Amino acid sequence: MGQSGLTIYRIGKATGIDAANLRRFARGDMSIRLDKADKLAAYFGLRLTPDPDAVPPEPTPENLARPTLAKRSRRRKAK
Repeated sequence: MGQSGLTIYRIGKATGIDAANLRRFARGDMSIRLDKADKLAAYFGLRLTPDPDAVPPEPTPENLARPTLAKRSRRRKAK
């Protein structure tokens, strides 16, 4: 993105990706979802492809998805 000479704002407008998120991604402060990475790659004329030699990491408690918490039901106060 930096070598393109385009502003983050313009890239965001063209791809539909929030400029603030693109700025954080460019700084290395956050990652982006695969669908957004694909849009970004396509905008620059690139294509994301899987690495055939890649080996997924072993599952550990740190890299597993956090469980979703069920919503608490609201208790009504008795009158």
